[in-house]
Amino acid sequence: MGKTKKKVPKCFVAKPYTNLADQITGDQIVSNKKKEPKIRLRQDESEEVISSQLSKRILDQVREQKQEITDNDATEKNLISLGSGSDSEEDEEDKSMFGEDDKDYYEQLEINVEDEKALEMFMSKNPETRLTLGDMIMEKITEKQTEIQTQFTDAESLQLQDVDPRVVQMYKGVKQVLSTYRSGKLPKAFKLIPKLRNWEQILYITEPSTWSAAAMYQGVRIFASNLKENMAQRFYNLVLLPRIRDDIDEYKKLNFHLYQALKKSLFKPGAFMKGILIPLCESGTCTLREAIIIGSIVGKNSIPMLHSAAAILKLAEMDYNGATSIFLRILFDKKYALPYRVVDAVVFHFLGFEHDPREMPVLWHQSFLTFVQRYKTDISSEQKKALLKLLRSKSHPIITPDIRRELESSTCRDIEMSEPL
Repeated sequence: MGKTKKKVPKCFVAKPYTNLADQITGDQIVSNKKKEPKIRLRQDESEEVISSQLSKRILDQVREQKQEITDNDATEKNLISLGSGSDSEEDEEDKSMFGEDDKDYYEQLEINVEDEKALEMFMSKNPETRLTLGDMIMEKITEKQTEIQTQFTDAESLQLQDVDPRVVQMYKGVKQVLSTYRSGKLPKAFKLIPKLRNWEQILYITEPSTWSAAAMYQGVRIFASNLKENMAQRFYNLVLLPRIRDDIDEYKKLNFHLYQALKKSLFKPGAFMKGILIPLCESGTCTLREAIIIGSIVGKNSIPMLHSAAAILKLAEMDYNGATSIFLRILFDKKYALPYRVVDAVVFHFLGFEHDPREMPVLWHQSFLTFVQRYKTDISSEQKKALLKLLRSKSHPIITPDIRRELESSTCRDIEMSEPL
């Protein structure tokens, strides 16, 4: 005989649908197994059973994602209302750049009044008129209207074209944004300017003189990255340099954003030298404060040797002013291995003051001492004698003895070459 089958209570028989009475009866019977509550999810007409622990995790993730979406929407609305969007790359750089403990920012300057008066003696009495971007544009327009020049063949000259009124209206709106810009996203139309053929004309519509300091920094970032060196030089010379000089002249110091813009302009060192440093010294009106602030950028950042050597050569050959001594001393302190041609030009630069009746400022003697300390072995014997003779007519009670000691203890380059191996 087979085993008798136990009768299973009706409450344990699986039914497609159970009524309320059966559910109450089933709850009164205690089962030995601890059954986990199951959650049934129907996907593609097939049922999948998920445990309570996994379902709890899923629900937690859903709540977190929903909360994140809500927070992001609220943040975006606030940013849009304030006019400052979010740009991850720019924000990260701004956080590191605008921190309170930025060591790259120049210290508070204390300019000696006597030094300023001494440098004024060497400034140009009749400085050339400083041209702005607007002056250059109007000059080109006049040339076209009078048909003096029918076609511009120079690659650097502005090719004037008729601008669509809708484009003009759009960039006037960009001008309004840039005049109040503080942080966040920039208009896409502004980022397209360096790629345009008539970028100078479009840039003139935005009126760079009205940009905020933060907008100027962002503009230098964009133009330094996208323009060729000769075009970047024009932007530095016509837009950035006048803004920096005006800011220093008005506030007696340089805005932090403009200082960072000046630092960012070194991305193209050739354009920096030819668009900012050399024109500033050639103007003959560079003040001691301007030279110290811009010189701090040159001293704190790495510049290729060839660009620095070309700048030293140009500074040594131009008419002297006090700013020349500051920039020469800073470049000498970078300890480049300069070509002999550059060293010779600097020697002739100092020898040119032998018969100058004016009393040389302390900055001149300091740059002379720095040059002798760094390059005393790169001068010839004849140059050494001439420099020692120069010290008799141009002397300083404290600095000149150090210069003479450095020269007398040095070994000249022609003696080193003549020595047998």
